[in-house]
Amino acid sequence: MSKRQAKKIFGLLGRNVDYSWSPLIHNTGFETLGLPFFYTIFNIATPELVSDALTGSRALGIAGLNVTIPYKKTVVPLLDELSPEARAILAVNTIVNENGRLIGHNTDIAGFAAPLMPWADKIHGKRVCIFGNGGAALAAVEAFRIHFRPSSILLFVRDLHKADTMLEGYEHRGLVIPCLTGDLELPLGGRQLHECSVIVNATPIGTAGRSDAGRSIVPAGRDLLHNGQIVYDMVYNPLETPLLAEARSAGAATVSGIEMLIAQAARSFFIWTGHELPVAIVRSAVLNEIAQATVPGA
Repeated sequence: MSKRQAKKIFGLLGRNVDYSWSPLIHNTGFETLGLPFFYTIFNIATPELVSDALTGSRALGIAGLNVTIPYKKTVVPLLDELSPEARAILAVNTIVNENGRLIGHNTDIAGFAAPLMPWADKIHGKRVCIFGNGGAALAAVEAFRIHFRPSSILLFVRDLHKADTMLEGYEHRGLVIPCLTGDLELPLGGRQLHECSVIVNATPIGTAGRSDAGRSIVPAGRDLLHNGQIVYDMVYNPLETPLLAEARSAGAATVSGIEMLIAQAARSFFIWTGHELPVAIVRSAVLNEIAQATVPGA
C-alpha cells in the first residue's frame, strides 16, 4: 500500500461500547492480511442520532459498520436494502456502504449457530429457551429454527409487551412461547427451565463494567442448571460470566460469547472484504488481550 493511500474505515455503531473486542478482531484481520482498512468505535448517545450517524457514514464514505446494542432494529428502516437474513428478523448487525447505498445484513444468525453445531442432533426436537427481547435474541430464535429445529422456544422476558414488540413481523412467531422471568421463582417456571436442552442469555446481564456484572440470569439456589444441558452466554466480557460459572459447576456444557463474537465477525469480515478472517490468529489475539486485562494491576 502506498503511504499516501487513505485507509477504508469500518466501525461499530452502538452505545457505550468501548469495551468491545471488535476493533481488535477486525484490525488484527486487516493487519494480518495486509489490507488497507481500519476499524474503530462510534458511540451514538440516543436512538434519535442514529439517522444522523448513517447519513454521515454515507457522506464520509465509511465502508462498513457493525451494529450492536441497542440499535440493531433502529437502523432497519434507515437502510436502502436488507439481506434475506436481516429481512427475516428485521434486525441488522452488519452494514455495507456500496457507493452511498447502505445494505443491511445479519451475521448474528449464522454466528450464533456455529458453536452449537456439534450438538445439533441433541437439540433437534427438544425445548430450548432464550433470555432477552432484542435483536440478538431474535437472531438466536431464527438460528434455532433454521439449523436445529427445536420443539419450542421459551422466550424469557421481564415484560410480555416487549416480547410482542420483538416478535412483531416475525413470520415464525408460533414457535416462540413468551414467558416472564419472574415466573422462574415459581415451581412451574423453574421446571420449564430445568427441562430445556439449551439455555441462552441474549441480554447484557453479566457484562464486565455494568452494575449487574456479578449477576446471573438464572435465579440462585434453585438447582435449575444440570448435567446434560448446554448453557450459552452471548456476553463475551468476561470470558466466563457468572451464568457460565454456575453452569460449569452444575455439570452443564458451556459456550462463551467469544465463540459467537468471532463467528459473526468472520462473516462480517468476508462480506466487507471478500477475504476469510484468519480466525486462529484473531482468537489468539483476543484471548491474549483478555488474559492481560484480567491480570491484577494491568
